[in-house]
Amino acid sequence: MGPGLPERLFRRIGLTGNGAAQSMAARRNRNRRRRRRGRFGFLYKLLSVFLICGCLVAAITLFFRVDTVVITGEKRYTEAEIRQASGVEDGDNLFLLNKYQVIRNIAEALPYIEIENTRIQRKLPDTLLIQVQECGDPLAWTQDGTVWLMSPAGKIVEQTDTAAGYPTVDGCELLSPSVGTQIAVDTAYETRRESLLELLAVLDETGDLAKVDAIHLGEASYISMDYMDRFTVKIPYQADFSYKLRVLELAINSDKIQDNMTGTFDMRQEDGQVIFDQDTRK
Repeated sequence: MGPGLPERLFRRIGLTGNGAAQSMAARRNRNRRRRRRGRFGFLYKLLSVFLICGCLVAAITLFFRVDTVVITGEKRYTEAEIRQASGVEDGDNLFLLNKYQVIRNIAEALPYIEIENTRIQRKLPDTLLIQVQECGDPLAWTQDGTVWLMSPAGKIVEQTDTAAGYPTVDGCELLSPSVGTQIAVDTAYETRRESLLELLAVLDETGDLAKVDAIHLGEASYISMDYMDRFTVKIPYQADFSYKLRVLELAINSDKIQDNMTGTFDMRQEDGQVIFDQDTRK
């Protein structure tokens, strides 16, 4: 390679002498400008995000305030009672309302309302929708001269002085009953409590709770139920109550049971057989 080759080569690509140095300097300047534009672009985007968020927060805070409360599902309580229990005031911000706290407020003040099935929705710009569901018909549990009314889900909904007009429950003692709490029993009777609630859930779901006159938990191995003012039904604890009640209805509606018959249905057989003893109610 001749001594003049490097210079010719640099001339061919335009990088000889001061030209090469100037080109490199220009490239560095362009890179610095790009980096500055990139930094300013990021800051501009970040500022835009903060500005948008600020506008949204301001809009939510200044607008969307409660002007109308629509309540549905009420039977036992009035709209005014539910509205007052909710704690919601005109002018409260729709988005800052704690829906779950509102539901708790209602259920605590009005025991017949089921907290699990109460729903709250926001309807923009200014309406709050409250949908409540009240429990099914209560049962009466008498203890120490006091009558406690209990929902089918096991919640004590009222303290009263008479059990007249309600199906009754007896056979074990309640622990520290008070309105708004779930029924509690000694641990030795926990199986009986659980079985009672399972049975009531099925009766409430099928609409057959109105046929129940009384439920007795005094026996160690089975529930005894006075049914339709005609029958005693014996079902073991922890049974498949849905199945047992379907079988019971089939038996009652069969040709073997006449309209004037009374007696006991024994549904404790392991093979699923139903034994009917006429006129042997206990």
